[in-house]
Amino acid sequence: MTDYAIGDIQGCYDRLRDVLAKVDFSPSRDRLWVAGDLINRGPSSLETLRYIESLGDAAVVVLGNHDLHLLAVALGGHSPKRKDTLHEILDAPDHDRLVQWLRQQYLCVHDAGRNLVMAHAGLPHIWSVEQAVACAREVEAVIRGDQAGEYFSQMYGNQPEAWCGTLTGMDRWRVITNYFTRMRFIASDGSLELATKESADRAPEGFAPWFTYPRQDDVKVVFGHWAALEGNTGSDRFIGLDTGCVWGGALTMMNLDTGEKIHCDCG
Repeated sequence: MTDYAIGDIQGCYDRLRDVLAKVDFSPSRDRLWVAGDLINRGPSSLETLRYIESLGDAAVVVLGNHDLHLLAVALGGHSPKRKDTLHEILDAPDHDRLVQWLRQQYLCVHDAGRNLVMAHAGLPHIWSVEQAVACAREVEAVIRGDQAGEYFSQMYGNQPEAWCGTLTGMDRWRVITNYFTRMRFIASDGSLELATKESADRAPEGFAPWFTYPRQDDVKVVFGHWAALEGNTGSDRFIGLDTGCVWGGALTMMNLDTGEKIHCDCG
């Protein structure tokens, strides 16, 4: 079995199939790790979601902010945004099945054998791997359970801006969600700055890219979310796979064992 990780697809189904064809991907012998944002903004969100769901155990998926947005529209009473391309999913006859499948996916995946974590936005330096996984499992249980409607109705927001172990309820779930799906710039105390979406060298005062802070472990982190990085973090430990396919960049996939990157031009 060969394991590949892929960055933000965002409904670019044709490019997804093109990059998989470059490695002769087969779900019978290979596995695809998807670093979130399967859907939205691209032209074929429904086809993309159906395909990833069809892979079954051959897909390892973490949720991105766009995936959560679909769930917030479907379950939390929110309306689609003007630039969204979610209507084909919301109107599809298999809409309920796809939504239920998406609810079963992860916020964070830890592969102890590879000493690797995958999360859509990354791994904040204030959390150990064990703490991050525990936080992820806590919110995943909410998304899968009876409180999902409440969670998605109140998911959006920038507060609290920093983690505190005494947080409870929606404040706790929201800040965990923001670390895993929206984080780019962070302060040394863990405070998030969620407004800035530019490149790593444009950090607001008092903040820095999350991957520039020292960690107490040597875990590798695979993430997406930050297209402006163009995959460049300056470190082999922190592997950014969002290269802006939906904005005309490439769709990037990586062999998790060899580190080889495979690109498909989306321009």
